[in-house]
Amino acid sequence: MGKINNQQVIQSLTSKFGDRITVPTEPFGLLTFGTSADNILDVLRFLKEDGELKFNYLTDITAIHFPELELSIGVIYHIHSLTNNIRVRVKVFIDGNDPRIPTATSLWEGANWMERETYDFFGVNFEGHPNLVRILNVDEMTVFPMRREYPLEDPNRVDKKDYFFGR
Repeated sequence: MGKINNQQVIQSLTSKFGDRITVPTEPFGLLTFGTSADNILDVLRFLKEDGELKFNYLTDITAIHFPELELSIGVIYHIHSLTNNIRVRVKVFIDGNDPRIPTATSLWEGANWMERETYDFFGVNFEGHPNLVRILNVDEMTVFPMRREYPLEDPNRVDKKDYFFGR
């Protein structure tokens, strides 16, 4: 079989999962679709193990935070088929008050550190992870610094006042 394209990936996914995946988009040619936390492992396993798709390389796991949304934390997976030279992005939006999603370490051992980093910065609990502890921040830290819950700067800083800059 030759190289596959985004349309073939979409057809495979919709025939397998139907309405369990969201309507795919292709920003800048990168096939992007969503699913739920309940379905994410099935979708990832299918992408990895399907005989034609062969998305065997997990490039990255990260998250985004939209505090104004009901499902405010988005967990983002970037997966690459080295065989077919094609990439996909999978998004799963979860409750920011109790951000839980199954671990992908059963599919890719490399997910271990990516999930730890996502936990460390966004507070996402990857259920079933073998060692979900902070990886970059201090263990005593009680906040998740990449969440958009705090102002970017202290409004009381005096070194940023206009009169220092002749304004």
